[in-house]
Amino acid sequence: MLRQTILITVLALFFFSGCSMKRYTLFQDDERSEEPTEVNEKVYQDEMVFENRIQPNDRVNIIVYNQSGPGELTAMISSSSRGTPTGGRVPDETTGLLVTREGTVDLPLIGSVKIEGYTQDEAAKYLMKEYKKYIRTPYVTVEIMNQRIFLLGEVNTPGVVQVTNGTMNLIEAIARSGDLTDYAERRGILVIRGDLRNPQVRTIDLTQMSAVRIASLYLKPNDIVYVQPRASKGRQLAFDEIAPPFQLVASMLEPFVSITYLAKAW
Repeated sequence: MLRQTILITVLALFFFSGCSMKRYTLFQDDERSEEPTEVNEKVYQDEMVFENRIQPNDRVNIIVYNQSGPGELTAMISSSSRGTPTGGRVPDETTGLLVTREGTVDLPLIGSVKIEGYTQDEAAKYLMKEYKKYIRTPYVTVEIMNQRIFLLGEVNTPGVVQVTNGTMNLIEAIARSGDLTDYAERRGILVIRGDLRNPQVRTIDLTQMSAVRIASLYLKPNDIVYVQPRASKGRQLAFDEIAPPFQLVASMLEPFVSITYLAKAW
């Protein structure tokens, strides 16, 4: 009886392990290849020099300085009274100015101006030109506040990672999340980019340098990084689900098994 109970437990464990993984794993796609995605040299070079451009619904921090004396700049206009976030924290949702759906922001003196499609540097130069109509020696800084990466799955601290240096690579994002967990599938990290109706999905293998060389580890703002779980996590989840009832059955059968064993021994 005890052997049969153990056999049933093992079979049930392997039967339910597949179901647990299917329930647990995100972004499943039967048509997607599990092989690492190869990125050609041209795309790789373009991603190395990538600069984010201002889009509708972005939040921007704009500060306008005026030269009050030799080598002295005074901030006349600031769109962020709460300051710029530091240490990779996600900025407050009310920090900075919200770019409208038309791609514009409303600023003192110059009114509504369209900055959609500009990089931070291009927007600063454009606004300096506009402010020169009202200020003799203006200096403008522009920062896109909501440059971020979404990190999900088998990392120690999943969540939103702020891009503070203009660019970020996969290794830096994982390091900021506290590294991968023991259950992480290091051969199948997904990077999901673009329109979620028709996303571009890359598979990255971090276990082999030959696979890293053909990939691009550069990330873009709003990328979703998903670290998939290994199959062993499915077995662990299945065991956690089915263990309690089998433990109950085993505890109920234990007196009978002990009596049968003693009777045979006697």
